[in-house]
Amino acid sequence: MRKIFIVGIVASGKTTLAKQLGAEMKICWYELDSIVYYQTGDQRVKRTPDEQVEVIMDIDRKGSWIMEGTDRESYRCLYEMADTIIFLDPPLWKRRIRIFTRFLKQKLHIEQCQYKADLAMLKMMYKWTSDFEKDREAFEANLSLYNHKLIRLTDNKRYKQLITMDFR
Repeated sequence: MRKIFIVGIVASGKTTLAKQLGAEMKICWYELDSIVYYQTGDQRVKRTPDEQVEVIMDIDRKGSWIMEGTDRESYRCLYEMADTIIFLDPPLWKRRIRIFTRFLKQKLHIEQCQYKADLAMLKMMYKWTSDFEKDREAFEANLSLYNHKLIRLTDNKRYKQLITMDFR
């Protein structure tokens, strides 16, 4: 049984890695955004922190999983629950380019998203990225508690090597 938590800021490659690892390892993967928010008709509704943890615990009871998302207070339990934590930390310049590229793809309907892809969201993604960099020291301090099960990836070369690793 494997439990992998992939954490990183916007446009760090979390979803891409989760999809690839999930397919390679034949493990279900979950976007934490879809645990925080659920869809009702054409509306996204935010679950309470307790409801989020309840959904996570339901998934955990089923066995192996891969969960990916940003660092949120409401699901910090994943740091303890995971066998492996993967922190995706590409350079800031690369994340900024990816944010804009993603926005363009969404506006051109090349890539789908579960949120409204507008200028307000684009600005929020850049704000979240800046906030992450400002608060990086606190994040790194929390992450250091789990160094014994942490893999840090900063470039695509190591990212591709990870997919071929045997986690079992």
